[in-house]
Amino acid sequence: MYQEALLKSIPWVGKKRNPNLELIGAYWHADEPGAPHAHITYIPVSYENKRGMRTQCSQSGALREMGFRNTRGKCRETELTQWGHREREALDDICRAHGIEIHHPDAGKGKKHLEKEKYIMTQQIAELEAEMMAMYDKMADCSEDEMNELMEEVGEIQSILDYSGSYIIAAKISEYANGLGLNEIGLDRDVSELSGGQRAKVLLAKVLLENPMILILDEPTNFLDENHIAWLTNFLQNYENAFILVSHDVPFMNSVINVVYHVENAVMTRYTGDYDNFVRMYELKKRQIEQAYEKQQKEIADLEDFIARNKARVATTNMAKSRQKKLDKMDKITLMREKPKPVFSFKKARTPGRVVIDCKDIVLGYDEPLTKPISIQVENGQKIAIRGVNGIGKSTLLKSLLKLIPTLSGTVEHDQFVEYGYFEQEEESTDKTSLEVIWNEYPSMTNAEVRAALAQCGLTTEHITSQMRVLSGGENAKVRLCRIMLREVNLLVLDEPTNHLDVDAKESLKKAINDYKGTVLIVSHEPDFYMDIVDTVWNIEEWSTKII
Repeated sequence: MYQEALLKSIPWVGKKRNPNLELIGAYWHADEPGAPHAHITYIPVSYENKRGMRTQCSQSGALREMGFRNTRGKCRETELTQWGHREREALDDICRAHGIEIHHPDAGKGKKHLEKEKYIMTQQIAELEAEMMAMYDKMADCSEDEMNELMEEVGEIQSILDYSGSYIIAAKISEYANGLGLNEIGLDRDVSELSGGQRAKVLLAKVLLENPMILILDEPTNFLDENHIAWLTNFLQNYENAFILVSHDVPFMNSVINVVYHVENAVMTRYTGDYDNFVRMYELKKRQIEQAYEKQQKEIADLEDFIARNKARVATTNMAKSRQKKLDKMDKITLMREKPKPVFSFKKARTPGRVVIDCKDIVLGYDEPLTKPISIQVENGQKIAIRGVNGIGKSTLLKSLLKLIPTLSGTVEHDQFVEYGYFEQEEESTDKTSLEVIWNEYPSMTNAEVRAALAQCGLTTEHITSQMRVLSGGENAKVRLCRIMLREVNLLVLDEPTNHLDVDAKESLKKAINDYKGTVLIVSHEPDFYMDIVDTVWNIEEWSTKII
């Protein structure tokens, strides 16, 4: 109904003002409060082709029929781009003349949502189908060679449509969104309004929907909670194509992989089986190399000793030369260089009172409440894990407890001697080097002291002198942990600290938290990481006003 009314209200529908542009649909989007709008879909149309009739086809096909080329020549823009600019300007003029405000789909940085992705994919499908129908029309009057060529092209398009699951895209979007917990936050939500975990889910859903021949996933479980990791595990276990996975989540890897490629000292080695099997095989290989190295070193020492004792004697000089040749031809074994392992530790500040943080009837949220009124206390020496689905307010709770953001109601009181160290889930990248970041915060330290502190966190000289924005997620996290380690704190607040950290770094961090004598608040989606080191678990879902 809305679509029909909208189509009728637009004056240029069906007109011949521009025979190369035709409106084929309009979608009235009224579910965003205060911002109803329409999505208008239009395509170029070729009116003059070999058969003398109008053909609805793909944009590129229509433009080819019209004589447009995708070559720049002397111009900075292609003819296709020039056509697009011209048509948009004409459309803008018509809309302004009739009081219609227009915004192009790509306008506004970061204004994306899954409904838009669905819309885009639907248009791509429509374009492919239109191109295929145009080819069928051409088959009525063509030579045998042309027929064979057209049949091949039609077959390729049909394969693309079938393989991509294009005909069930709406159902797939609903299934994936439900599996990753996106239905709860709304598929039409602007991505810029979402939390870090929610944005990661949207990107993951988009990649999975593409159903590629080879799926490449880089730390996909970062920001995912337990339920959604379970869904992704099941998805990958049943994924019919190949996938390449980069992950430090050991239980997840053990559930989905059957081959491990291990890169060490610029050498890649293939292992079959899961991660646990890789560890066993790697340790076995390492011991074998060490034993062979020791054996060879003894043989080298014996040869060198024989050569030294006999090369000067006439009677034995030939034997010495023979031993020297054997020594020169020997393929010497070199031991693998051990990568620097991080050693985390946290300094304890003076002991505060019994109650470190006292909250009474606080309601978390920004524009609207995320929780019902809650009263909680954080006592000295407690180690508390905070769990719950993404977007429910875990990071908001931490920031509210630290008074970094205000609560909607209630009070938050700190002990007068509280000194906290806060590891944020996300932090803006910077052009400063790791060395500069630490030195700026601790100017009294010497260059050598800063380098030693960063090296203790497992960072090499290359990492220390590199800009923060070019470091990997794990290296960036180590710098931020180093910043906390150098400060005396009695309250350690960690928001998803294991994201991006490798297995060795996780183990070191776990030990450091366990050894720390102060108070700890930790948000994590990895029970295997925190269950052994905390004494209390807060499930924020029990306080939420959202329907989970």
